[in-house]
Amino acid sequence: MEDIDAIAALQDPVRRRLYEYVVAQGREVGRNEAAEAVGVARTLAAHHLDKLAGVGLLESGSRRLTGRSGPGAGRPAKVYSAARDERSVSLPARDYRTAAELLAETAEQAGLDAQLFATARRRGEAERGSAAPCKSVEEAMGMLAARGYAPHLEDADEDDATGPRVVRMRNCPFHVVAERFPPLVCGMNLALLEGLLGDGQVTARMDARPGECCVVLEDSKTNSR
Repeated sequence: MEDIDAIAALQDPVRRRLYEYVVAQGREVGRNEAAEAVGVARTLAAHHLDKLAGVGLLESGSRRLTGRSGPGAGRPAKVYSAARDERSVSLPARDYRTAAELLAETAEQAGLDAQLFATARRRGEAERGSAAPCKSVEEAMGMLAARGYAPHLEDADEDDATGPRVVRMRNCPFHVVAERFPPLVCGMNLALLEGLLGDGQVTARMDARPGECCVVLEDSKTNSR
């Protein structure tokens, strides 16, 4: 019932826009910023943000948004960020997570990593079909967004303005199983994305960071930014 209540909270269009905005930032967001981003009053934004935190879709805390401390720094402001817990509803009840974990455990114990990676790459190639390989990170980001990866461009390196553009992903669609079997599932994820991308201008590689997908994409050639 908790998951149903949480998902039902997104039925309100303003609340859903606030949720999507906060999740897309990948950081803590204050009430003023969220309200301005979706075009509503601060009091209304605060009401909906607190509702989202109450059902566990967002996490809330407080900090000084001015970056200062000590006397005169002002009171801490309430901030919100994406919750780490997953929410899902299946009617009638299904338990695909347990099935995935059992299959992953069996594959790991049997040393079937290479076979799994090959299958994942073939799946990616099959889903790409006759489409040409990705020609740009923008095209790749559209594909990743549709699959729930929440991609974003990494900030440019000011000391290397001609280096490749890097795409990181704030969400891993295989997060729960990847936490238990990281080498196996992250390798599978990499192979799947390689198949989806094809041998074009965008390549995938491992570069794990806390709280993000273990795979990143980048231009295979340098760019002027």
